[in-house]
Amino acid sequence: MLVGLMLTAGPGGGSVNPAMPLQQIRQPADLRELSYPELDELAGEIRDFIVQAVAENAGHLGSNLGVVELTLALHRVFDSPTDAVLWDTGHQAYVHKIVTGRQPGFERLRQAGGLSGYPNREESAHDFIENSHASTVLSYAYGLAVGRDLGSNAFRHIVAVMGDGSMTGGMAYEALNNIGHSNKRVIIVLNDNGRSYAPTISNLTAGVSAREQAEFDHPSLPDRITEKLSHSLTNIRLNPVYVRRQRRLEQFLRDLPYVGPQAEKGIEAFKAAVREFLQPPSFFEALGVRYVGPIDGHDIEQLEVTFRNAIELSAEGPIVVHVLTQKGRGYPPAEDDDEKHLHDAPVFDPAVGPPPAVPTGYTQAFADAIIKEAEADPRLVAITAAMPGPTGLLPFQVRFPDRFFDVGIAEQHAVTGAAGMAMGGLRPVVAIYSTFLNRAWDQVVYDVALHRLPVVFCLDRAGVTGPDGASHHGMYDLALLSKVPGMRVLAPSSAEELCVMLHDAMSLADEGPVVLRWPRGTAHHVGEHEVGAGLHARKVRDGDGSLAVLAIGKLLSEAQKAAEVLAAAGHEITVWDVRSCAPLDPDMIADAARHGAVVTCEDGIREGGIGFTIADQVHELAPAVPVHTMGIPPRFLPQGAADRILAQLGLDADGITAAARDMLA
Repeated sequence: MLVGLMLTAGPGGGSVNPAMPLQQIRQPADLRELSYPELDELAGEIRDFIVQAVAENAGHLGSNLGVVELTLALHRVFDSPTDAVLWDTGHQAYVHKIVTGRQPGFERLRQAGGLSGYPNREESAHDFIENSHASTVLSYAYGLAVGRDLGSNAFRHIVAVMGDGSMTGGMAYEALNNIGHSNKRVIIVLNDNGRSYAPTISNLTAGVSAREQAEFDHPSLPDRITEKLSHSLTNIRLNPVYVRRQRRLEQFLRDLPYVGPQAEKGIEAFKAAVREFLQPPSFFEALGVRYVGPIDGHDIEQLEVTFRNAIELSAEGPIVVHVLTQKGRGYPPAEDDDEKHLHDAPVFDPAVGPPPAVPTGYTQAFADAIIKEAEADPRLVAITAAMPGPTGLLPFQVRFPDRFFDVGIAEQHAVTGAAGMAMGGLRPVVAIYSTFLNRAWDQVVYDVALHRLPVVFCLDRAGVTGPDGASHHGMYDLALLSKVPGMRVLAPSSAEELCVMLHDAMSLADEGPVVLRWPRGTAHHVGEHEVGAGLHARKVRDGDGSLAVLAIGKLLSEAQKAAEVLAAAGHEITVWDVRSCAPLDPDMIADAARHGAVVTCEDGIREGGIGFTIADQVHELAPAVPVHTMGIPPRFLPQGAADRILAQLGLDADGITAAARDMLA
């Protein structure tokens, strides 16, 4: 079907044919009436549907194409929402949404007022957690299991689906240890596609290199025998009858007079040796979690047998089912994308696939700037948490492979690892999304800042980001990081400023950590004389003393537009590019205090933000000068176009103009 779609569909090609059987699937129970050939046909239709929906609206493509059969099998065996099926990460839940009655919503996928790109408790009773930040599902599952066992909820089975590298996060291991220790009845599905955004950074994945894959295409006789033994052992271990007999044998050996303990230990040693040779379960089982697999994640019948047996086996405690899937399966442009298997995609023509992903805007400016700095300073190393492409570090990785470190979805480790590198004489640059740095707050404060280490944090997607919704807006970095003792926080208003700030940060870091933060999207460009330096603010426009507008980052261009509108009405206002949010430039504060009124604007949380600090410092010099602070209110903002959201919050040229007129009046 996808071949036909690629040959005939074009941009805006419309919805899937309503006559297709897919349209008859309105709830999970409808899947149980289908035969396996019908399920295979349905899987193809779902892939067509997802490709078309993402082509029209943008979104996460590769991960969802890879979990079609897995999702169908889960919803045929488990009875959602009586059984809790939890997704980590949540961007692999499109198929789950399709089979739980939300097909029509895909016409407005990730749009304002439309369907979220992640599970959403407000959308459906089948969604339990939003979970767009990875590696948390096992903790949720543990808590739900505790509640079930204490009688506070009626879930029969709790199923935690982990995929796209979410097993690389430290929190997952903490929860896994707790689940195994407490022997909670949780079924863990490890969806192993060998990748997060980029290739998964973990030895637990069964993903293979291209060279290894070539060898597997023509396996040797010993390899074929080993594989056969592995699958046979998996089938045996999944058989509840075998498990019951094993338990009786162990009890018999344990009760033997004199030699019982030694006999039991001998059997356990033999089993451990076989496991080590044929399978990778020892890690899980050492934590008290039974392991089965790996299982073909695209064989619905095999998956169903495995899940039914896992249900029976879970009566004795937690179990992990290791499932192998192919990210981007069934859509050639995704299968052929070596970087990310079209993990995410913009709007595109489904007949040919999206164009190659390249950094744009501020991300591209950073990609160029960090290479320039690394060429000049051999101490510079770059660190990311499973996102080398989106943060602009792929060119750096190619140019300096020995100085590039992707630690997986492990932000805490990334930050403290950077602290160790800084202690060891390096100059680490941690490139990460603003929202994901929240996960490493303790490490930023006590592992980096407390030691005054020369770590440079480069935060992409700061401020309002748009279609990924509440969990991805970078709202808190300005307010939080500016309160960390010794932290310098810089906000570029143009691509050229970003390059200058990164260069300056290399020397500023001699006295402690530095943060650069920039927004998603198109970068503003200025001439070489329209940039500042160091920790100084830059006066962009000199007014008549009536009003000063102090703007941060991307809002500077909006403040300049507002100044033009006000000038046409006879009001010449002063405009400052704040640049250094912490510490604030005392010359800028002194100048603002000489004006009749002040307006501050930032694309960060208003309460406790930079505007509040500006107001405090202005009032120390001129208590009577009114200061109006503009920023993001303390609420979760849904998905939508970033500029439209900012306009709704009054954080655009019109909003700044209105606020200025109020202050002038």
